[in-house]
Amino acid sequence: MSMTGLPSLGDPGTVFRFSVSIDGVHVAAFSEFRMPSLDVETMDITEGGQNAFVHKLPVRVKMGSATLKHGVTETLDLLKWYIQVVQGDIENAKREVSVVLYGADHQPLITWSFRNAYPIKWSGPSLNSQESSVAFEELEFVHHGFDVQAEDWNYYGEPGQSG
Repeated sequence: MSMTGLPSLGDPGTVFRFSVSIDGVHVAAFSEFRMPSLDVETMDITEGGQNAFVHKLPVRVKMGSATLKHGVTETLDLLKWYIQVVQGDIENAKREVSVVLYGADHQPLITWSFRNAYPIKWSGPSLNSQESSVAFEELEFVHHGFDVQAEDWNYYGEPGQSG
């Protein structure tokens, strides 16, 4: 266990494996998952007579979107999920997306669970007969908060709250 209370990831050069499920179902084998960025928005407060600095007060946490990238499968499940949003059925399109990071020993290290996630962008594969690369589709989604679970550490929260 590291000083942060999170499991030690071991050798930084180790390639880690991960799995992604949407509402508990493994839809595809993903080659890449980009976590959302988290930014604390601040408000500048100037103090009369104080010209050396400006106070920066926290206002809210802004959570960015996350991106899934994978090889094209035989199903159109990710595209169907996106089309559900395009058709305005956002309430029924909300899903829980879970990402599990595995260590070198194939045991789960950390699980991120994104609540009420729905896709906001879908990109189809780029097809080129002159190349022998894998055709990837990409899906970007937003969420309404996330949980993080590790061996001796948990975070349960909504955007802007600590747990």
